[in-house]
Amino acid sequence: MIKMLSALVLSAFMSMSAFAADAYTAGKHYDILKVPVATRDKTKVEVVEVFWYGCIHCFNFEPMVQAWKKVQPEHVDFHTMPAMWNKDMKMHAKAFYAAKALGQFDTMNNALFQAMNVKKNRLKTESSVRDIFVANGVDASKFEAAFNSFGISSQVSLAQSRAKSYGIQGTPEMVVNGKYRVSSTTAGGQAQMLKVVEFLVAKERAKQVK
Repeated sequence: MIKMLSALVLSAFMSMSAFAADAYTAGKHYDILKVPVATRDKTKVEVVEVFWYGCIHCFNFEPMVQAWKKVQPEHVDFHTMPAMWNKDMKMHAKAFYAAKALGQFDTMNNALFQAMNVKKNRLKTESSVRDIFVANGVDASKFEAAFNSFGISSQVSLAQSRAKSYGIQGTPEMVVNGKYRVSSTTAGGQAQMLKVVEFLVAKERAKQVK
């Protein structure tokens, strides 16, 4: 009886594993990058969300991805990165990194999303970006020093280079461990995008602990 139960459990496990393996397929639910991109911590599985403050889809996805982030295990290294393919987006990317440098990221991340998607402020000039920071308690001179610093420019350039290496085609998109790119279009929706990401994280983690 014990042997029979063990066989049944093993059979069920193998069936579940086979289902999990076939749940999502490359080229359909996600894309494999032609050239893998190095991650910042090889002991973990990196998940990068590439977004833009002016993207309504990113705005709607933000609370979903933040809730998802909070329940991820220790081995998931999640972070966000701004997309940029024109000068306005590059300026918004500078705002993203300036907020981090000033220690005001949580406040400013929300304020910038709100400004562009709710208040319809396109933030097309440095002064309009500065006004949002000042309205949220950031000293104007400190903002200008951070926003125009060499350090921020370097981070923006690096993000632009990485986005190109990822082959980002729109926002939001997520990249798992520098190997796989997932979008809501390929996954079938934003909630499904997170499911595909979880599937790929599990796949990569299994390789790490093997």
